[in-house]
Amino acid sequence: MNGATFFLVVNFVVAMSFAAVFLVVARRSQSRKAATWLGYGFAVASLSAICELLVAYVGPSKIWALGAFATVLFGMVMLSLGIADMYSRRIDLRISAIFITGALVNAYLIYDLPRGTPWQAFLYQTPFAVVVLVAAVIVIKAHRQTRIDRFLGLLLAITGLHFFAKAGLAVTFGSGAQASDYIRTSYALISQSLTAVLMVAVGLTLLAKLVLEIMHVHKTESEIDLLSGLLNRRGFHRRVGVLLEQDRKAAHAIILCDLDHFKRINDGFGHDAGDKVIEAFSAHLRLNSPADGAIGRLGGEEFAIFLPRMTTDRAVHLAQRLQFGTVSLPALPTGITVTASFGVAEVSNMQGLAEACRQADQALYRAKSRGRNRVELADGDEPKSAFAGR
Repeated sequence: MNGATFFLVVNFVVAMSFAAVFLVVARRSQSRKAATWLGYGFAVASLSAICELLVAYVGPSKIWALGAFATVLFGMVMLSLGIADMYSRRIDLRISAIFITGALVNAYLIYDLPRGTPWQAFLYQTPFAVVVLVAAVIVIKAHRQTRIDRFLGLLLAITGLHFFAKAGLAVTFGSGAQASDYIRTSYALISQSLTAVLMVAVGLTLLAKLVLEIMHVHKTESEIDLLSGLLNRRGFHRRVGVLLEQDRKAAHAIILCDLDHFKRINDGFGHDAGDKVIEAFSAHLRLNSPADGAIGRLGGEEFAIFLPRMTTDRAVHLAQRLQFGTVSLPALPTGITVTASFGVAEVSNMQGLAEACRQADQALYRAKSRGRNRVELADGDEPKSAFAGR
């Protein structure tokens, strides 16, 4: 077994391994279609290694040489379709079919040209370069790029351009007088080793992107309260921590709120009605709170709103607007209203979120003890609600 044969076997095993992994990942990924395209793309492209071995050791050379070309091209088109789907772009399948047909006709027509000439080498490699460079452009032009996206775009651009380099190497070193001679040339060793390195690099990067996506989805799901759609306690504290880190010097505000007499709703009208009230109040908070803040359901009927760069006076006015008594609830009989009590406190990096929550909780307790349906400020003695006592 010479060096080129060894790399052909390695490339086959690596490509099939990637195919299996992507098809498994597709079962858990939100980008299921993309991962499936990638899996099948690696599987089809891996067949080119078998075709190359059949060219060298079995024959007839022309059939298997065209088979090697076709499997690589089909596999790369599938990879490009997967990458396009991953980045929410669409490649027209009809255009892809026309391109593949034209490339196959081109490969058939140039087969009998003298091997290793510039014309033959560049006509052979150009379709591969075009497919990968299209994928590179899709990634490079994607919005909201992360570092892994930028790295993938650069890697795909290098992979696409390397096909032109391979054409130059074929001219320099020679690719054999006949197709069956290819596997015994120095060019074959260089070509297959380059393919191995770039295939592993692209495959691992694509796999990393899909795995990071799965991890992000799982993390997000673990921080969302399913009933309300708001952040749960864990997600709320993590989000607030991020917001505090973004602006260490500013003063912020937090509002704790609690639905009044919620147990009576569950006991009198059933837990399904109670769930509908939670959903309605959550939607009310989301609709009327600033988008740059954080809203969480801390448990039961208790909610929290973190307001970055907002004074407590403004937070009190916001809490007054958030009072819930005038909202109609289809889940409850006509005439039954639900109210909420609010406690407001200042948050700073110096005192920390835990202390601010303690102060807001004390203010909330004061609102409850003074008759409910009120807004109280942590460091104030007088009721702050324009609707107090309603």
